[in-house]
Amino acid sequence: MAAHTQLLMHVTPEKFYFQPFDQQTDAHVMIIDRVTGVNSLVQAKDLVLPPPVETLTIHGIMGIVRLVAGPYIIVILRKSKVGDINHHTIWKVEETRTFSYSRNTMHLTEAQVAANTTYLAMVESVARTESHYFSYDYDLTHTLQRLDNTTPDFVTMPLFERAEIRFTWNAYLLREFTSQPELAPFILPCIHGFVTIKKCVINNATFDYILISRRSCFRAGTRYYMRGIDTDGNAANFIETEQIVIYQGQMCSFVQTRGSIPVYWAQRPNLKYAPKPSILKDNHLNGFTRHFDEQILTYGKQVLLNLINQHGSEGKLQNEFSRVVAEASNSMIRYEAFDFHRECGTKRWDRLSVLIDRVSEELKQMSFFHMNVKHGCVSKQSGVFRTNCIDCLDRTNVVQSLLAKRSLQMQLERLGILAVGEQLGTTPGHQSFEWLYNNIWADNADACSIQYAGTGALKTDYTRFGRRSKKGMLKDGWHSTVRYFKNNFSDGFRQDAIDLFLGNYQVEEGEGAAKPCPIDNQKEWRVFLMPIILLVAFSMCIICLFIPSDTFQEQLIYILFWGAACLLTLGYVVYHGEEFVDKPKLVQTKSKLD
Repeated sequence: MAAHTQLLMHVTPEKFYFQPFDQQTDAHVMIIDRVTGVNSLVQAKDLVLPPPVETLTIHGIMGIVRLVAGPYIIVILRKSKVGDINHHTIWKVEETRTFSYSRNTMHLTEAQVAANTTYLAMVESVARTESHYFSYDYDLTHTLQRLDNTTPDFVTMPLFERAEIRFTWNAYLLREFTSQPELAPFILPCIHGFVTIKKCVINNATFDYILISRRSCFRAGTRYYMRGIDTDGNAANFIETEQIVIYQGQMCSFVQTRGSIPVYWAQRPNLKYAPKPSILKDNHLNGFTRHFDEQILTYGKQVLLNLINQHGSEGKLQNEFSRVVAEASNSMIRYEAFDFHRECGTKRWDRLSVLIDRVSEELKQMSFFHMNVKHGCVSKQSGVFRTNCIDCLDRTNVVQSLLAKRSLQMQLERLGILAVGEQLGTTPGHQSFEWLYNNIWADNADACSIQYAGTGALKTDYTRFGRRSKKGMLKDGWHSTVRYFKNNFSDGFRQDAIDLFLGNYQVEEGEGAAKPCPIDNQKEWRVFLMPIILLVAFSMCIICLFIPSDTFQEQLIYILFWGAACLLTLGYVVYHGEEFVDKPKLVQTKSKLD
């Protein structure tokens, strides 16, 4: 059952009306009572709108979130077409708007108004984040192979009922609609990640190349506040990436996954450029087993590609990861460690072929999903590569793009687009596709990185051009600097925003009045005072350097005094770094961290 593709939203002082744009005589209009919150349906022909009315065209409903002032509904104002998958159009959310059920905030205290404004800013910041995608009649949350494994009745079910809960980012926001099956045409599941669809030509054969990355909404969050796994086995920054080729009624799909190192560990920001990861004292095997029991059930055999450094602070993680893999002793898991930075140091990026060659046999054995419209399923993918580095971003994306390219070579040969032995990318005439392929994977890297770390990915010059460049390294330096400031000074807010959007934290009625509001917690006075002292001391030191005193001795004393004040204050701030970073404030997030 497809969802409505366009709606007229009529806003009155008492109700919201959502009218299908197609104006069918038997169409139903959904009405939301702004006072009681009750959802109901009436036939379009019976609709009577009481004045005054504000009418706008919307492209879907993202859902409802309850804040201090009451419920808010989030609607999609603008969308852009990404492309078509088997005649089903895929859309990207470009702009959203939030409407309050309450007409004013006069029933709130001043503190509650401030809290409600902060909560609303959190929700809108996540809704505004790029890379929310949806379709009115296609299930974006599932891979082609999972869709093929379903019954004929599955495709007749409403989109929200068949959506994969792991990747439905607005599942919590839709809960007030999903309890009423009759509202199914108004319910629109969205994924968060990356989708691109391109028409490509190789050897005069035109085919669709599609790349979909689905970000899990379990243990979702920001770079330093979500690491490792939780007690249910959910891994931080878990993303399922599917490469699809569609050609003359045939479809091929190759799936990979990435996710944080599946043990209990943390890496809290503390003003240092690279905080040391800490391994938590828990039974890692239990969480590891839960994680891979689900992964094996869903994807089959797991080939774990661990790209972190095998020495230094990352080395302890690598040792613990390999120890738990050995302790688990699961025949469906193969572990392959590859020290990316050591192997590819001094621009030796050709060394990546060593890793790809090591796992080439598994790549052939797990194959890929291949379906012929006329004859059904031809082959299935029997396992996945699960790749990780410390962030599961930059190094991970480089390796995933190389594995996908090897699989694509086999897919195009199977489809007859490439002759047997004809190498993709090395044969004249493939340059335009090679350029397109590299840029698609670099764009995927940037999207995944922005969602987790706050900036575009590093090392994308290699993905785009096949080599590292000075411009690319300068760009990496800029992104690393921006990451540092965002991870230390804004990720607490961003983590809270994600938890609020996903329902990990739910605002309670009366919060800020009858009950305490967690975002009202103020930092200690020294958190504000010490940076001011540092700024004043540094400024005075600069002034003393450039404005001469009566004697050189007097000037030197001033410089030494303010310089010492500057160094002492800086040392205090660095030593107590964790107190000065932006931390999450919502209760559920704190319990996750602890």
